[in-house]
Amino acid sequence: MELSIVLPCLNEELTVGTCVSKAMNFLQTNNINGEILVADNGSTDRSKEIATRYGARVINVEEKGYGSALRGGFEAAQGKYIIMADADDSYDLSNLLPFLEKLREGYALVMGNRFKGGIMKGAMPWHHRYIGNPILSFIGKLFFKSPANDFHCGLRGFTKEAIQKMDLQTTGMELASEIVIKASILGMRTCEVPTTLSPDGRDRPPHLRSFRDGWRHLRFLLLYSPSWLFLYPGLALTVMGGVFSLVLFFGPVDIGFRYIDFHTFIAAGSLTYLGMNMISFAALTRIYAYNSGLLPRKPRFFSLFGKFNLETGVFIGSLLALTGLALMIRAISLSSNFAQIGFDYSVRLVFGGALALVSGAQVIFTSFVLSILGIKSQNR
Repeated sequence: MELSIVLPCLNEELTVGTCVSKAMNFLQTNNINGEILVADNGSTDRSKEIATRYGARVINVEEKGYGSALRGGFEAAQGKYIIMADADDSYDLSNLLPFLEKLREGYALVMGNRFKGGIMKGAMPWHHRYIGNPILSFIGKLFFKSPANDFHCGLRGFTKEAIQKMDLQTTGMELASEIVIKASILGMRTCEVPTTLSPDGRDRPPHLRSFRDGWRHLRFLLLYSPSWLFLYPGLALTVMGGVFSLVLFFGPVDIGFRYIDFHTFIAAGSLTYLGMNMISFAALTRIYAYNSGLLPRKPRFFSLFGKFNLETGVFIGSLLALTGLALMIRAISLSSNFAQIGFDYSVRLVFGGALALVSGAQVIFTSFVLSILGIKSQNR
């Protein structure tokens, strides 16, 4: 079998028959050996009965959620290629040949683009069309270098082999993002073709909830990109805060229009420590995502573990902590002479020592956690 057309379904009795009929006509008109598979997610109306009568193969997916229904459909699909679409009659299932032709050319993922193909009046709310989709698609392209310009188009095609390699994990609407992200991470050939979007044929509100599902997509994009969520901001804060902290530790600085002193030193030190925490989170979440199967490829920084192992981290952290301890002991030894040495100098000693001490402890503890997670990664 060459093609499986997978339609997730939850109470779509008004439109599922039309969708199956259009898809069946597409297969027959183009002499394609294929099937229409309806992945029912617990419909309480006549959706399953209607889909079967029009010629679809219906499977039951017990785990709730749009993503769960699709994953169940993908697993049951018998075709070499899979095209997924919604069962609400919003996509033109009689015009799937551009998707199939690209799959035959060797593309692993073929995305529909509604903005190029045409969005009919009333088919998409204005805040989806001009705010939600463009912003989320831009973030997705920035984070993952994907050529897809419409991240959330519900009409797309892929090979059965590609979907198996992706090892999809999500259960909700964010599955749409997971497919594009994993295709990009795994280096799969991806392209897009124009498609149209029409108003759906439902007599009820859609299952999609704009802000809830929009946040789930954004959260998913951030979780899949620890570099943008933690690493890059963390590096910026650490470098900026570290430079200011080091300079201000030795005294006030004239920056032209004013002097900056120990108040700025405290703020800069706090930013430095925040940045170090974010870098730690970047490493920990990246390894966790790999261990749990969310991200398929081993983190690139694993090659550094041969040089910067647990012992190296403990050594560097200990040096920082001991330096901080020495500064604080120095401050204590001068405690009876604070009036003579000056308040600003004592603050520099105490806060500088505390910053070095907690930073050293952070390095040590992070090294231990990375080593624990690294054991599981190596086993995997």
